[in-house]
Amino acid sequence: MIKRQIPNLITLGNLLCGVLATIAAANGGIAEAAIFICLGIFLDFFDGMAARLLNVASPLGKELDSLADVVTSGVAPGVILFVLLSGGDPLLGFFSPLAFLMPLFAAYRLAKFNLDTRQSHSFLGLPVPSNALIWVGIALYVAPIDACCCELCKAEGLCDGWNPVVESNIFLTAILVVSLITNVLMVSEMPMFSLKVNFNEMGWKTNSVQYIFLIGCAVIIAATRQWYAISLIILWYIILSAITQKKHAE
Repeated sequence: MIKRQIPNLITLGNLLCGVLATIAAANGGIAEAAIFICLGIFLDFFDGMAARLLNVASPLGKELDSLADVVTSGVAPGVILFVLLSGGDPLLGFFSPLAFLMPLFAAYRLAKFNLDTRQSHSFLGLPVPSNALIWVGIALYVAPIDACCCELCKAEGLCDGWNPVVESNIFLTAILVVSLITNVLMVSEMPMFSLKVNFNEMGWKTNSVQYIFLIGCAVIIAATRQWYAISLIILWYIILSAITQKKHAE
């Protein structure tokens, strides 16, 4: 009985991280929120692995995992986007409620994923945790982990360590547009390749897409050396999936 609950406890840890991330983001601590989201996604990776290793996979665990992902990878990133948009230009602030489309699309995608048997080895549409990582990278770029707040800024609800880019209407408009596009991608039928490498056949032919993706990731990290590299890596994943989809179609 205890062994059966181990994966569920890991999933509940994911949910707890999502709750803490949401609270942190709502209070303006978007860097802290990003860290909690990362921890939640880390736990999300291991709950399924634990269930398979212990041979205790169950429908309950599958549903619980989706509920946790709605909060950690849907609600929390949505609040991060809302905080960024509402703190900028008043006109853009008017559109800030659009940030809450993210958890709605995430919930719909997760429900669809649970019913869709075609996604055992690859994905249709952008996975919810992958979408969340876009906002993790943006949050850590805007509010670096080592940023500190003075008392005046705390009183005004602003952080003196935030990147000045948050004052740019171009930046805020761009992230709003990106959010709308990725929302649609989450519920789309666009094939997304699996990141799993076939360890039984490590050759280029079998894992070429995965290897190209990893090479691209290395280039992005080396070229930027900034937290937003996380966001660019997910965008690279989307672009490469689109390219490989077109190649297979031909």
